[in-house]
Amino acid sequence: MATFGYARISTKEQTAENQRLEIERAGYSVDYWYADTITGKTCATQRPQFGVMLGKIRRGETLVVSKLDRLGRDAQDIMATIRMLARSEIAVVVLQLGNLDLGSPAGKLMLSMLAAVAELERDLLVERTQAGLARAKSEGKTLGRPLKTNNVQRTDILRKYNEGDSVSSLARSYSVSRASILSIVKGGLTIDTR
Repeated sequence: MATFGYARISTKEQTAENQRLEIERAGYSVDYWYADTITGKTCATQRPQFGVMLGKIRRGETLVVSKLDRLGRDAQDIMATIRMLARSEIAVVVLQLGNLDLGSPAGKLMLSMLAAVAELERDLLVERTQAGLARAKSEGKTLGRPLKTNNVQRTDILRKYNEGDSVSSLARSYSVSRASILSIVKGGLTIDTR
C-alpha cells in the first residue's frame, strides 16, 4: 500500500521541503507527495493539490502530515476531513500526535481537543495582530503598502489627467497600474504627510 505525504505552506517565500523532511525523518517512505501554497483559512477540500491527492489515494493507503492544521482550516474542517478519510479506510498519521489511532474513541477525543486548541491559537494570533495594528495606528504610524507615487507625481498625474491624458497612458508613464491612476484621479489629490 502507498504512503502519501501532504504539506501546506502559506506563502511562496516558504518551502514545503521542511515538512517533507520531517515526515521522512519520522521513518515514512513517501510514495506520492503533494503540497499546496495557500492560506490556512482555505478548507482542505478546496486546496488544489489536496483535491488531486484525494483523487489518487485509495482504501487502505496512508496519508502522513506533519501537523494537524494541515488537514483543515479550523476544528470543524479538520474533523470533517478526518471523517471523510476514515470512511474510505485511509490511515491518517499526524506526526505531532505520535502513534495515536485517530479512528479510536481516544483518538477522536484527542483530535477534537487539539483542533479546538489550534483554532483558539489562530484566533488569538488574529487578536494580537489587530491589537498591534491599533497600537501602531494610535502612535501615528502609517499602515498599509507604501505609496508608489510621491506628492509631486500625484499632482502631475492629476493635472495631466485633467488636461486629457488617458488613464492607460498615465499608468505607462509612471509605471503603475491603471487602478493606482484611477485612485488618484477619482479620489482627487492625495498628499502624503508621512
